[in-house]
Amino acid sequence: MWEGGASLNSRRILAVRVSRLRINSRLLDRKILHITFLAGGLGAIAGNSFAQLPPKAPNSSVITLTPQPGYFTEPGIAINPNNPQQVVAVYQDNAHAAYSFDAGRTWQVATGVESTSYRVSGDVSTTFDNQGHAFVCYIAFDKLGTFNYWGHNSSRNGIYVRRSLDGGKTWEAKDILATEQPDKTPDQKDVPWEDKPYIVADNSHGPYAGNLYIGWTRWTIADSQIQFVRSTNDGKTWSNPMEIDAVRGLPRDDNGAVEGFAGAVGPDSTLYVVWADGNHLVFTSSSDGGHTFAPTRNIIDTAPTMFSIDAVARANGFPQIAIDPRGGEKGGRLYVAWADYRNGEIDVFCSSSKDYGASWSPATRVNGDPVHNGADHFFQWMTVDPSDGFIYVAFYDRRGDPRNRAQAVVLARSTDSGQSFQNYSWTEQPFNAKGAFIGDYNGLAAMNGRVYGIWTEKPEDITTRNTVIRVGLADFAASSGASSANSSVSPKANLK
Repeated sequence: MWEGGASLNSRRILAVRVSRLRINSRLLDRKILHITFLAGGLGAIAGNSFAQLPPKAPNSSVITLTPQPGYFTEPGIAINPNNPQQVVAVYQDNAHAAYSFDAGRTWQVATGVESTSYRVSGDVSTTFDNQGHAFVCYIAFDKLGTFNYWGHNSSRNGIYVRRSLDGGKTWEAKDILATEQPDKTPDQKDVPWEDKPYIVADNSHGPYAGNLYIGWTRWTIADSQIQFVRSTNDGKTWSNPMEIDAVRGLPRDDNGAVEGFAGAVGPDSTLYVVWADGNHLVFTSSSDGGHTFAPTRNIIDTAPTMFSIDAVARANGFPQIAIDPRGGEKGGRLYVAWADYRNGEIDVFCSSSKDYGASWSPATRVNGDPVHNGADHFFQWMTVDPSDGFIYVAFYDRRGDPRNRAQAVVLARSTDSGQSFQNYSWTEQPFNAKGAFIGDYNGLAAMNGRVYGIWTEKPEDITTRNTVIRVGLADFAASSGASSANSSVSPKANLK
């Protein structure tokens, strides 16, 4: 969602340098002693033992995608499975898209993406299908309902899809309706509010290859629901919505609601989905192309996945689900990632299933800093590289700030089926959002060892609530010589 009761638009390390002047060794020792005492004193005042940031991600670089700061949040990113040189990035507000035809080295902003029928469009997600067509999915509306009670005093709204048949460069002039609500019901009651849609493509070789799916939260006056639609004709038309939850959630955008739909498709076309409901994650699957779903099950007990964090307007740990497509007709392990505060601070976790969701492993802590150090980690996003089954999780990480207010972006990688994770820094200078809205989620995609992350940052020199969208690249497949292990030529935004 976005911040407040308005529109989307309304949502040092202690560096001590020892002088190069010639001084005697006793004076130098006294200076070092003073520095050590001062640093230790600051740590004691903070009451925390904070870790240094992890080493830089290999062959990595970061660019700022947005030409100028603005109200930009909630990005997503996708790789064309037929041509990995093509990458699409999306973000709000309103709905925007950018594209790269050279594996993220240069980027251009596309036009004609946002809704032309509503004042506001956002909550974007993106995917490529098995034909190499790109899709952006978004909600559109004229005004928000009551703050966090979105189904109350709601207005006309809907979920729409726009297609690009050329890798994200151009987008079709007419967006496609997935579902919509009028301004009022026939008896003048508030209409449901459609929120946080997530689009999934079946890029398998299974019987339903080419299908597209969207799941989302529907807010009503009385409850929250997980709704679902499918397309069997390249996104040109969509089925009527169907409710796939067995237990509805509370009607307020807070703990107790059903939120955070995510999906993944196995090599046999089985669709696996997950969402958050109170203190647990809910799982179900469809083996018939989204026509029907297995009974839902609570699979993982969590602490609440919505939480308050200092210096940001809103935060959560909604889940993602991914599958290793290798390992036979049905594929390999399933993975789920989320964040919660079972340890006091907010940590990121991952659990796996080797029996397609029937049972799940104990949670593995993804962030590698010490437990109970008070550093928060949030807005994680997970993906699995289909080429080797390695797991990647990107998240905001506050281990470098003893005040627990500024966050860097960390990329975690598992090469042992989620039993352990190596942490890497994608950014080395933490930023303080200073209470700004930085969204509900970020994005991550990986293929052939090349990983793309996308996230929101607030520039330090900006006094307004403006933010920027940044894209990080990390290449684990590239040669790691001494001169290139932790750096690469910075890609150019080349934005127009």
